[in-house]
Amino acid sequence: MKIFKAICTAAIGFLGGIAAIYIINPGEATHEPSPTQTTPQVATLTQTVFNTNNDIVPISDSYQYVDLRSAAQKTVESVVHIKTQSRGKTYLVNPLEYYFGAAPRLREYPGAQGSGSGVIVTPDGYIITNNHVIEGSADIKVVLSNKKEYNAELIGRDPETDIALLKIDADSLKAITFGNSDEIELGEWVLAVGNPYNLTSTVTAGIISATSRPLSGGRMSFETFIQTDAAINPGNSGGALVNMYGDLIGINTAIQSPTGSYSGYSFAIPSNVAKRVIEDILQYGSSQKAALNISIIELTPEIAQRLGVEQEHGIYIAETLRNGAAEKSGLKSGDVITKFGGKGITNFAELKEVLTKSRPGDNVEIETYRNGKKNTTTITLENAYINGQINN
Repeated sequence: MKIFKAICTAAIGFLGGIAAIYIINPGEATHEPSPTQTTPQVATLTQTVFNTNNDIVPISDSYQYVDLRSAAQKTVESVVHIKTQSRGKTYLVNPLEYYFGAAPRLREYPGAQGSGSGVIVTPDGYIITNNHVIEGSADIKVVLSNKKEYNAELIGRDPETDIALLKIDADSLKAITFGNSDEIELGEWVLAVGNPYNLTSTVTAGIISATSRPLSGGRMSFETFIQTDAAINPGNSGGALVNMYGDLIGINTAIQSPTGSYSGYSFAIPSNVAKRVIEDILQYGSSQKAALNISIIELTPEIAQRLGVEQEHGIYIAETLRNGAAEKSGLKSGDVITKFGGKGITNFAELKEVLTKSRPGDNVEIETYRNGKKNTTTITLENAYINGQINN
């Protein structure tokens, strides 16, 4: 009897298992969906970008990613490794000779070695880098991506923007394509290419985290950096920051870190600023600084309330220099600058950026408010360093 019950129990369990399998997966053989049923579809998204003509261009028809390989390959050959050597000096004194009036003999000896990056900007060997990479160097050498090494000549430098221009005796080089740093947007993909820790042709990726970012505590007076989270480290200085097309939008310059190594944020000089500086160096021998000839106060809601002005953001003109550019154009103390050349101005960093991109002699339309009334004025910028006269 017990055996019979066990057989019945096993049989019932077997039949129940078959029924369960059929319920879970009922239609492997001949099941057809009814006309009212819909078959689930996997959504396929096409990743797109805008090209220089603002046309939508697909990156991939089946994957949601941005392919940066072509940008990296395009850029690596245009980025060089810069090696520097300083020289120390000492005086050798022979006590006996000194007693009889002989002068000490000067002797030079090799000093500290440095390393950085640079970007080829012309096929005939002009290279842009940071001023702090080559500052104080007696010998500068440039190593191309193909390992060829050249002695470099310093053509000019601008400590204020931390830009320097070098020249090597070479031709048919792979020059980088300049992009327009005024058109960059937050969240845009970028690549940093350089030689950190002598690791040549290193590429890292990130996004633009901020624009017109001021930095405090540095040696430069330039205050409008591109901020990115692409990793850069010592040796990256002077290298390229490029967009997803491989176009130059910045020169990697600084990091903000308690350790001296990458801690999440890095900073680059906008390419439009760098381009203007090297063009000035080639044409004039030095960078030309445009000036409004004014003393200013950056407005905040609290400061605006104390000054009694309606605009809570902008640049308040505290004083105009006598016979300076601002006074000649009709600007007065108490005016508030809100636009410069069509670009909105809310703080000092933004005003400094547009002035850095401008040249003495440029005619610029400025929007101001005076006693709550909007005015538009055209001003001719003057040279900040040569008594108001254009150095040409």
